[in-house]
Amino acid sequence: MKLYYAPGACSLAPHIVLNELGVSFETEAVSLKTHKLADGTDFYSINPKGYVPVLELDDGTRLTEIAAMLQYLGDLVPEAGLLPAAGSMERYRVLEWLTFISSELHKGFSPLFNAAFPEDVRQVFRDRLARRFEYLDAYLADKTYLLGDQYTVADAYAYTILSWKDALKVNIDGWKHLSDYVRRIASRAKVRDALHSEKLAA
Repeated sequence: MKLYYAPGACSLAPHIVLNELGVSFETEAVSLKTHKLADGTDFYSINPKGYVPVLELDDGTRLTEIAAMLQYLGDLVPEAGLLPAAGSMERYRVLEWLTFISSELHKGFSPLFNAAFPEDVRQVFRDRLARRFEYLDAYLADKTYLLGDQYTVADAYAYTILSWKDALKVNIDGWKHLSDYVRRIASRAKVRDALHSEKLAA
């Protein structure tokens, strides 16, 4: 398998999960400014959507959306426990979280990357995110991970998006349970390995 990624982008989520699974894979860095690979290949020839991640399977099949990709990876090594069994309520809870993270957190942070927005507009998006943080903080008050004691692909995705907070000047210190959750996931060995691989941490 090959993961096309950009350092620190949302592609960090499948990178973390691939590490957690212990499967063999390659990585290929993509410049999101030029939309080219290191050898000059036009990334649009890999993914016409123009964004990462892309997971290329050994037969050449490509997956390009995080929620689908994380489910595929979770099912690839079921004994790793990163995705509950199909048909179980726990599985639907993970799908519920993947949807929430995608629509409420990922898309909530995305406008803050647009430098053209004036500060008052950016604050509107921060305020909207704050309401999501309030919900997550209360939810995580008595839980280690989103599914309770079980770490899943949804946690890798949530951590990835929440890790943008510093670069985008989004402060979550006021939400203790959420802050602890982020630190807890950041301390996982395979998460640190992914951060190191993408040169995001020493």
